[in-house]
Amino acid sequence: QVQLVESGGGLVQPGGSLRLLCAASKMTFSVYDFNWYRQTQGKQRELVATIDRRGNTNYTDSVKGRFTISRDNTKNMLYLEMNSLEPEDTAVYYCNANLRFPASTYWGRGTQVTVSP
Repeated sequence: QVQLVESGGGLVQPGGSLRLLCAASKMTFSVYDFNWYRQTQGKQRELVATIDRRGNTNYTDSVKGRFTISRDNTKNMLYLEMNSLEPEDTAVYYCNANLRFPASTYWGRGTQVTVSP
């Protein structure tokens, strides 16, 4: 069974940085496209950043220039480097893996990020 386990969340002051990690297991990591999503209570889950199997990246406008998504296919690891954090970045962050053929998607359980003075 594919597993995605997030870590690295926590409490940080505005302007601070965090690095989220997603450890993947029981999958051929290199063929998957990956996303980081976030969700706050009462709101829909929001796509934050994407990286495809070739390493191409994309970001939602609110995090461009502050967040960096990356992957290490040798370690089966996905990362999200978050800088200049703002209170609006407070959310549970989820790792998501997608394969096109056969179509499949997997989610981690999330890691809490809280940005507060």
